Amino acid sequence: MSTTGASAGADQGASAGALHRLVVFGDVVGSGRLGMDGKRLARAAIYEAFGEAYASVGIEPGTVHQEDRGDGILAALRPDVPPALMVGRWIDTLYESLRAHNGRSRGRLRLRVGMNAGLVLDDGRGLVGRAVDLACRLCDSAPARRIMADAPDVDLLIVVSDWLYRNVVVEGGRYVEPDHYRRAAVVAKETAEDAWFHVPRLPEPPLAPETGGGPSRGDGPPPGRPSPDPAPKPSPAASAPAIPAAPAASPSRAPSGNRTYTAGRDIQVIEGTTIHGGFTGIRNEVRHVVREEVPEEAWEPDWDETGAEAEGEAGDERRTAEAAARTGVGAGAGTEADEASEAPGWYGEREERA
Repeated sequence: MSTTGASAGADQGASAGALHRLVVFGDVVGSGRLGMDGKRLARAAIYEAFGEAYASVGIEPGTVHQEDRGDGILAALRPDVPPALMVGRWIDTLYESLRAHNGRSRGRLRLRVGMNAGLVLDDGRGLVGRAVDLACRLCDSAPARRIMADAPDVDLLIVVSDWLYRNVVVEGGRYVEPDHYRRAAVVAKETAEDAWFHVPRLPEPPLAPETGGGPSRGDGPPPGRPSPDPAPKPSPAASAPAIPAAPAASPSRAPSGNRTYTAGRDIQVIEGTTIHGGFTGIRNEVRHVVREEVPEEAWEPDWDETGAEAEGEAGDERRTAEAAARTGVGAGAGTEADEASEAPGWYGEREERA
């Protein structure tokens, strides 16, 4: 057999020996600042807490593959261990064990725990597989370290892979809190994965966005749960009335460093205000119409009046008498043509008599 064939056969044999197992990696927070005695106490505490958590789900000592990592533990569970127990009662017991330890000990223990599942190979020297690599990187990820640094009152942080969340955690169960997880991206070395972060007893972990511009990948509800309806889109600009250009702001009216926005018409003027984000426009839904009061003496007549007509009823009587004297007809007995002659210009054209 050629060297290439032997190598391929060895790789195939190694893959055939891999089993689908749940992988757990726990790491002590701030262990680099501990002295020798502090490291010893922390190691004893983490092994005790892991042992109590295993016992709570019926895992006997010696049936778990565990590797010591100095200030942490790498473990792989038997394939027959239900993963729902590990993301439920096991996490809850681990939290209670840490709380009891920190309540009675001077040396406080804080842990980050990464969890994943996949093909794992035990080659006699340790655990091998991408599932192992990802569990370790979830635990050591930048979001996980940032949470523990920004929230000093948090003693236990759980980080699970996207596969484990979607296939196990989201199904729920006793001690499982799928609604209390939040998603964030984990990017490290060859890893670019989504992960789910959880702090027991908190509705959500203190996971701050990585950037200040817009939502991060950690925002949003867990999968399988409806998102809130998006905000209604603004009306197209074409349907809104034309808005005149804003005049330059006067330094005497706007404080230094601020801007003045003038929308025109019946929309208010905004001064000394900073608007963040995309700005489309401002609409005033209530329109107020203000009419200017005009003095009665300034009213303009609908048609030209003589001085007599402007005098009121007395002027009307004189006008009637004068018309009667010209035509020889008494008041109130005028012909239709005479009546039309006294009408305003817009009444109609006066007919000429034959």
